[in-house]
Amino acid sequence: MTEVAVVGFAQSPCGVREDATTSGVEMLVPIFAEVFGATGLTKADIGFWCSGSCDYLAGRAFSFVSAVDAIGAVPPAMESHVEMDGAWALYEAWVKILTGEAEIALAYGFGKSSGAELRRVLALQLDPYLVAPLWPDSVSVAALQARLGLEAGRWTEKDMAEVAARSRAAAVGNPQAQVSGEVAADELLGRPFVAEPLRAHDCAPVGDGAAVVIIASAERARDLCARPAWITGFAHRIDSGSLGARDLLAVPSATAAARAAGVARAAGVAAGVEVAPVEVAELHAPFSHQEILLREALGLGDDVAVNPSGGALCGNPMFAAGLARIGMAAQAVMSGRAGRALGHATNGPALQQNLVCVVEGQ
Repeated sequence: MTEVAVVGFAQSPCGVREDATTSGVEMLVPIFAEVFGATGLTKADIGFWCSGSCDYLAGRAFSFVSAVDAIGAVPPAMESHVEMDGAWALYEAWVKILTGEAEIALAYGFGKSSGAELRRVLALQLDPYLVAPLWPDSVSVAALQARLGLEAGRWTEKDMAEVAARSRAAAVGNPQAQVSGEVAADELLGRPFVAEPLRAHDCAPVGDGAAVVIIASAERARDLCARPAWITGFAHRIDSGSLGARDLLAVPSATAAARAAGVARAAGVAAGVEVAPVEVAELHAPFSHQEILLREALGLGDDVAVNPSGGALCGNPMFAAGLARIGMAAQAVMSGRAGRALGHATNGPALQQNLVCVVEGQ
């Protein structure tokens, strides 16, 4: 076992890109060059590569093979892939370093969400026997969750609009954001519904993008980065894939992952136990009400800066947005803006699967 740290991060601008194909190569090559330039590494230094993408999104089998063109055929590479957000690729890369099979690893995620009807594509992740044949799209499923919260008194439409307004204001300082700008919550409430009670600002925009994170063992990290972001906790958990088999207003997998990653004690946040002092939290919340749910599930207080990048509501390229949240959290530590930060990623309908990565400076 060895200490592992994030030493490099880059992401492409989020948005609908006519110049990019579903292979992601056009988005990956520039950010590979950026992160290599920042760390002084070359492709030959990478001991393990791992990617996150989805065949359904690309519309062809083994779609990740095309993305390997961004790596190149020479020198030969040890490479793997997860059919998940790139955050799970980073987890596999982390394990690879912990087991001593690599000293430096690179994880990347990419997705051209605009190449298909995303809401319809994501219906394919639902129960194939009882739910998927009804074609409930991803936004409608999230709207059901939001409606449950409204009727239970957990939040109001204004609470949701305030999340969106704060996210857009924060994204003004993020050049990679797809949506940004100062706007009042009351103004947002006057806009039409997309899927009641969700309005357009409550939903992450459809856009294309990629992200890359480089991690290294303790022996190499200090030589590659002036202030590495040391991974002190990393865990992921999963809830039932059946929407009717779980409480959509609870996110036990997020709480369990946070607990395992050292964010909260085993007694749980609900018992009022003191949580670990996280200063910044980048939450992968594709819908405004889901940020509220995740704040509760992770036990984040008002003193925690949540989504200072604007979060997924301001740029949510499929299979890259979760990895970007970890990269943003690590960037906050590497830049000295935070001593301890949390990166979160989600996969599946209504926050079904959750991953938490805690990073800190030394």
